[in-house]
Amino acid sequence: MSGVNDLLQAIETAAGQGEETILATVVKVEGSAYRRPGARMLIPLHGRTIGTVSGGCLEQDLAKKAWWLTDTGEPVVRRYSTGATEDEDDEQSALTFGLGCNGTVFVMLERLRVKTPSAAVELLRQVRDRQQPAAMATIIATSRNALVRVGDRVISNAAASLRHPVLEQAIHNDLHKTLSEKKSSLRLYTDARGEVEVFFEYIAPPPRLVIFGAGHDAQPLVRMAKLLNWHVSVIDSRSHFARPERFPQADAVIVANLGPPFVLGPLIEGAAVAVMTHSYRQDRHWLGQLLQDAPAYIGQLGPRERTERLLTDIHQHIPVLNALQQLHYPMGLDLGGDAPESVALSILAEMMAALNQRNGGMLKHRSKPIHQVDLLVCEKFEVAAAVN
Repeated sequence: MSGVNDLLQAIETAAGQGEETILATVVKVEGSAYRRPGARMLIPLHGRTIGTVSGGCLEQDLAKKAWWLTDTGEPVVRRYSTGATEDEDDEQSALTFGLGCNGTVFVMLERLRVKTPSAAVELLRQVRDRQQPAAMATIIATSRNALVRVGDRVISNAAASLRHPVLEQAIHNDLHKTLSEKKSSLRLYTDARGEVEVFFEYIAPPPRLVIFGAGHDAQPLVRMAKLLNWHVSVIDSRSHFARPERFPQADAVIVANLGPPFVLGPLIEGAAVAVMTHSYRQDRHWLGQLLQDAPAYIGQLGPRERTERLLTDIHQHIPVLNALQQLHYPMGLDLGGDAPESVALSILAEMMAALNQRNGGMLKHRSKPIHQVDLLVCEKFEVAAAVN
């Protein structure tokens, strides 16, 4: 959900001023592209755009044309090619930039009206506020006589919204699959009226980072994580360190004593965790608790020998450490540099690699595609004809 906070804030500000905006969303990618489906940009009538849908190639054209392209008030899908040449002359079929990237990007443009709630915006807000994932199905292409329109949406646990009840039920079933698999996809449904292409978007909450240790080197780590729109909590038993004014960008700054057990479960489950208190006693306490829980990543700062000594001490009191596989020590990628900012970059880079199930190596040595390709394949499903 990178950039969602800024996007939602801009939408709220515009609505408060009684101004419409246009939401641009990447709904399909073929070949190479800088951003993947689900990337969003807000286009105000006046002022600068918020967010990006490409590496800077498409934004200017979208900002220039979005308002007249949506003049009817209906959502439209704009197709852009970044190939070196384009054989088609139809302006509606593609706009070629000749960048040589050999990719095609489909961007849906929809007007956000002040008094008409947007299902997409409301769902993004819910995911952000509740810290719970969600799934949304958006119709991005239809045959001429279809009962549904481009821009129609289906959301889990929401009231019926399509004129095609059989298709809606099929989409609801696949929304549950999207949630369980935790990945977006494209699906093509066919019936007697033709084809309907649907973008199933898995919307994950912002990654969560929990930092144990409120020292000076935690400050750049908080700042960098917030640049990525992560949810960040800082915990320390020392009240003179764990002060909100020292971490103004953190979502939570917590003073937690080492005496009574501090319940970590809901806070660290599925999160990336860094242990960096620079106190052997604190590190032993927090690491011992973490290794009994379910974080997605546990990083321990400090030399390898120190961490192994910590583990030996912890094992004497806690024989079974369920999360040992998630432990990284010394934490961080081998980037070089010893300044606090360099260390923070190294830590955050390894966390991102681990959360994305990557090894953090150089892309020039990667033999597989940089991005997952499951979004490029349309699965076909036959649905019964709708009742008129």
